[in-house]
Amino acid sequence: MGKRIKLKTNKAARKRFKVTATGKVLHMKPFRRHLLSGRNSSRKRRLRKGSLSNRVSARVIKALLAS
Repeated sequence: MGKRIKLKTNKAARKRFKVTATGKVLHMKPFRRHLLSGRNSSRKRRLRKGSLSNRVSARVIKALLAS
């Protein structure tokens, strides 16, 4: 039996996503880097919180994070 190839973690995905203990994928919401003066405070407050990825995207993200 030959050696198995190790899977490498995608470093860009590792910085952006986190897998919870139950297997859900968390990410921070976009549009909170610059040009914030034009957005109202309630919108900026909503953007502070993270959110869950949908199931289809989560499967792709978990494959990128496989290590």
